[in-house]
Amino acid sequence: MLATRIRRGKSVALATAAVLVGLTASTLTATPAAATTTAYDSTYYKNAVGKTGTSLKSSLHTIISANVTKISYSAVWNALKVTDQDPNNSSNVLLLYSGVSRSKSLNGGDVGDWNREHTWAKSHGDFGEAIGPGTDLHHLRACDVQVNSTRGNLDFDNGGSTVTNGGGSLVDSNSFEPRDADKGDVARMILYMAVRYEGDDGWPNLEPNDSVGNGSNPYMGRLSVLKAWNDEDPPSAFEEKRNQAIYDTYQHNRNPFIDHPEWVEAIW
Repeated sequence: MLATRIRRGKSVALATAAVLVGLTASTLTATPAAATTTAYDSTYYKNAVGKTGTSLKSSLHTIISANVTKISYSAVWNALKVTDQDPNNSSNVLLLYSGVSRSKSLNGGDVGDWNREHTWAKSHGDFGEAIGPGTDLHHLRACDVQVNSTRGNLDFDNGGSTVTNGGGSLVDSNSFEPRDADKGDVARMILYMAVRYEGDDGWPNLEPNDSVGNGSNPYMGRLSVLKAWNDEDPPSAFEEKRNQAIYDTYQHNRNPFIDHPEWVEAIW
């Protein structure tokens, strides 16, 4: 069954003393992700169900790293035309961050094209476009060329100025905030990478932290914000279909946080 995207609101707190002095900033009140069950719990995830903390993270790493089929960076183009297909227009892909539907044929590097966005910036750990983390479809998404350039290798956090043609995304000097509809997607992609790549396969040990400006270090932030986004923006039908296509057709592994978003809080 495909999940329905649910929006959760923000509350506004009133600051009072002897005299009302004004309004504080609105605060996020997202409810932690509820426990879920899937058809894979008794098979694919059977060694992870019921665990928490480092034990859960270790079990998931073993599961999602086993028998994985890796593809070349050039093969990512055609894979994204399938995984990121617009459900309302089979000739188009849906672009991350902007939400724009664009012709599959417009893949490339020119203005008006879409290209391959590394949600976990490839410079954070310096893995580039090599087969492995550089070609992992669970964090590669179709993205407008200019919006991709604006995001660059920035960490994720709240705040900033409006990104041109970014669908409501924001950017400042050290962070990028996706539009609301993509916040949970981004969080679950980043945290998948942190579980998948643990430094035991020749690649860096990728980990989330609560910082921005991580540069070439193998870290991505901000973890507290990513956790909030995971709760605020639950997995959508698009995410679930994408996860299934990667599992069935390409890499034969899953993003566990799409199947079980509550596992984010169970680990971190």
